[in-house]
Amino acid sequence: MTSVNVGALIEKARVAAGLSQRALADAAGMSQPTLSRIISGDRVAKLPEIVAISWATGFTVAQLTGVSTVADRVQCAARATNGSGMEQMRDTLLHFLELDDYLDEQAIPAMI
Repeated sequence: MTSVNVGALIEKARVAAGLSQRALADAAGMSQPTLSRIISGDRVAKLPEIVAISWATGFTVAQLTGVSTVADRVQCAARATNGSGMEQMRDTLLHFLELDDYLDEQAIPAMI
């Protein structure tokens, strides 16, 4: 996976989320020039930046990096009493599972 590929995936997520580069950069807590360099492949995105972009666009970290996704390995069923739709609940669950998977890969213990 190259930084150009990650940049292209981030750009695809940005467009799908209907955000300008400036709006995405603001939401992710970075400058627009930094985001532009990441998208163009001139700068490698750091994981905290990818996580922030993930939350801002609604895409998972795995989708933004092109690695095997937890979503590919997970089946879920949910029931809500607050009017949430299945897609919204699934997306929220996947964000937490992606983070848990990352923490496991980095050997960072879960806090109890």
